[in-house]
Amino acid sequence: MAKLTIIRKKGDDLAAQLGLEIKSWFEKRGVQVYLLENVSHLALQNGLEEFALQIQPDNVAVVVLGGDGTLLSVARLLKDRTIPVLGVNIGGMGFLTEVSMDECYRFFEDILAERFEVEKRMRLQATFFREGQCLLDSTVLNDVVINKAALARIVDLEVTIDGLPLTTYRADGLIVATATGSTAYNLSAGGPIVYPTAESIILTPICEFSLTNRSIVLPGDAYIEIRVGAKATDVTLTCDGQVGCELQADDLVIVKQAAEPFFLIKSRQEDYFTILRNKLKWGQR
Repeated sequence: MAKLTIIRKKGDDLAAQLGLEIKSWFEKRGVQVYLLENVSHLALQNGLEEFALQIQPDNVAVVVLGGDGTLLSVARLLKDRTIPVLGVNIGGMGFLTEVSMDECYRFFEDILAERFEVEKRMRLQATFFREGQCLLDSTVLNDVVINKAALARIVDLEVTIDGLPLTTYRADGLIVATATGSTAYNLSAGGPIVYPTAESIILTPICEFSLTNRSIVLPGDAYIEIRVGAKATDVTLTCDGQVGCELQADDLVIVKQAAEPFFLIKSRQEDYFTILRNKLKWGQR
């Protein structure tokens, strides 16, 4: 019997109702369905691991009901698993959850017939060290962000690439993004849009003191070390906008390509450029 997991947005009535309807639809077609409510990213780590174990490794797919934030948290839970994921958009812009509620059943038919297409999206592995001790290790689909509090002074971030010095950014912060995350915070900060399946890493400073420091696109296998400056105060590290911690002077953040990509079931009707035009309102007056 085929197995499928549905993960719905936490505390959303529409997602709860749609989840029951989809579960019934699949069960009538002989599929064993697990319906789960997404866990809060503030939950204890043990709770997250226990939740992740409920997602069976032999699932034909995982269906996420929510927005991009819900899908990002599910991507983090899956870690090294290679289960394809379909995101169904419950309101919001939805670059990752690009399938609407109206058309989702057509995609479910494709899943049952195993005729869906899958995109491999590169992920990042972010680790944070203080005095040699690892305090955070997270898989990231969109971005790793280091930034300061609103009233804090400019932070110095010393960056090396593959052991070679790049520069010391004097800025409000630094975004390390995947191609998938290029249309998230990176875009708001003036960074480039990169085709989502490209294996690349984007460094974009946030309000850099020097106007000559701009975004730089690196190869996907780049090994990035970021050292927090000696005078840093009120600095935060955030992974995909959901998991984070406070940084101190001389802390070290290492970002590199994750071992496994994220497998996203893609629309067969809309290409990426159509999605960009629709989501960003290009060509509209």
